[in-house]
Amino acid sequence: MENKYKIVVSYIQDLSVEIPSPEALITVRNTIPEYKMKVDIKTKPLKRKMIEVLTTLTYENPNKKKEKGFFQIAYATVIEIIDVKINKQDLEKIILSDLQTRIYPSLEEKFLNILRSSGLPDLKFGAKIDFEKLYNERLN
Repeated sequence: MENKYKIVVSYIQDLSVEIPSPEALITVRNTIPEYKMKVDIKTKPLKRKMIEVLTTLTYENPNKKKEKGFFQIAYATVIEIIDVKINKQDLEKIILSDLQTRIYPSLEEKFLNILRSSGLPDLKFGAKIDFEKLYNERLN
């Protein structure tokens, strides 16, 4: 579906790194294996067959009892739809699977670099997100 759309621009739209205290940083470092990555994808139609796709990654500890940090990046990608006859299902697959698979390696690297620079130098994320699998599961 590469020729059905093109990326016009992509950038970090919003970024949140919250480590409230030195104790919180130590707790985060000790509990980092408990942290989970959540993904949220929103779209906004723009003029001239363009769509803004906002991919938000949130990395947080689901265990609310512990003092913790909060890490979130919102990454905006503007795509232009080249194929004027594209159907809704193809467009959905582009936004939720194809585009995400394409931008995720760069997005993950940016997020990781920021978090490492924020006091988590040894941080590694777990398994890569399989957007095609998530998209297909959504259809079932």
